[in-house]
Amino acid sequence: MHWHKLLSATRFGEPQGTLDLEPGRTPFDKDYDRIIFSSAFRRLDRKTQVHPLAENDHVHSRLTHSLEVGCVGRSLGTRVGRALLDKLPLGLNANDVGALVQAACLAHDIGNPPYGHTGEDAIRHWFREAGNAHFLQGLSDIERADLQTFEGNAQGFRIVTQVESHRFSGGLRLTYGTLGAFLKYPWTVDYVQRGEAKKFGCYQTELPILRQVANQLGLLELKPDCWARHPLVYLLEAADDICYGLIDLEDGIEMGLLQYQEVEDLLRPLLDDHWPAVQAELEQADTLRRRLQSLRGLAMEVLVTAASTAFVRHEQQLLAGQLQGDLIDYCPAPVRQVVAAAKQMARERIFRDNRKLAVEIGSYSTLGTLLEAFLLAVRERVLDGQATFRNQRVLELMGRSAPQSDWTLYEAYMRAIDFISGMTDNYAAQIARQFSGYQPGPAHF
Repeated sequence: MHWHKLLSATRFGEPQGTLDLEPGRTPFDKDYDRIIFSSAFRRLDRKTQVHPLAENDHVHSRLTHSLEVGCVGRSLGTRVGRALLDKLPLGLNANDVGALVQAACLAHDIGNPPYGHTGEDAIRHWFREAGNAHFLQGLSDIERADLQTFEGNAQGFRIVTQVESHRFSGGLRLTYGTLGAFLKYPWTVDYVQRGEAKKFGCYQTELPILRQVANQLGLLELKPDCWARHPLVYLLEAADDICYGLIDLEDGIEMGLLQYQEVEDLLRPLLDDHWPAVQAELEQADTLRRRLQSLRGLAMEVLVTAASTAFVRHEQQLLAGQLQGDLIDYCPAPVRQVVAAAKQMARERIFRDNRKLAVEIGSYSTLGTLLEAFLLAVRERVLDGQATFRNQRVLELMGRSAPQSDWTLYEAYMRAIDFISGMTDNYAAQIARQFSGYQPGPAHF
């Protein structure tokens, strides 16, 4: 693969002849702006990161997590851009690479449904239940697989290229370079079905778009409808890993699940070479929260340096589509060990918190109620050409996402999934309660 194609500033879905020149704003800056001003991105503020419906305002939502990943991604991209400056296309500089990676990072969770990864599993679970098998009648095997393997990454690709802004006419109309860096899994569900991948990044509805993006960027086609990943995807994943590794622990302290000292002890190997100076800086903090923020900032600097250095060292493998694993795997031992230890501590001490588990279990009922109501309505519209009075009310809730009677069943289902997965945690819970039976507030006399 070649940087002059991988960093394409041409926009997907933009009418030919459209000029994209504006002093002071590069095309990748515009990508960032289009994402951050989108409704889908704004709704991430009310979507679970790790702790559903948290009452502590300092605990991260999907929105604050995405903003932070974007900041780390910008640093990684800018550092890599400086190191590869003589290889960049004419007119692009290190800051452009940073802006491109930042935009991709900003959108990396935009397809997550209510309740985060638990919500993903709840949707898959509903489609796989024997009692719901009749909903899958009339679909092809690959269409069934898309629904039974619902994937937030594939939903995100659908949102940015189809659903948001210019609906089904280019979506956000991002540059091909940003779309490539966003595509963590540039293949379809076939490879998950065959056990060759754990996740996928494109539904059948967006497969023609994926082919177009891959062709424009010169991604290497490894197998039919399966391409090598854009090298900058590795920076996006590193930024996500760095934020997850550190921020989950920070949230754990906020939630009273971890103690500050055990987090400091875990991160100290990253800073051992100059620990006296680090300790002196930490001692200046007047609260434990500010001490933690200083520690996190210092640790993050080490991780960003290690990841960007690893990228540059393995540039040729990345361009050849041959790098196995994650970028963190190629960092020095202390970095690998600290990131692994942070993830392990989060799994054991944070992800199993009873308050979190109870809400997650309830999310299966919430999303099941919504899926049954909306899919029943769209199925009736497509198969019968009309809808009962009740189902017509359901379709009216969907607004412009409601299907037409001449659509395919798969297309109609995908529009219902767009609507449900776009809901915030609170809105999903509210609508599901109302669907289960009207519950008026207390009477006032």
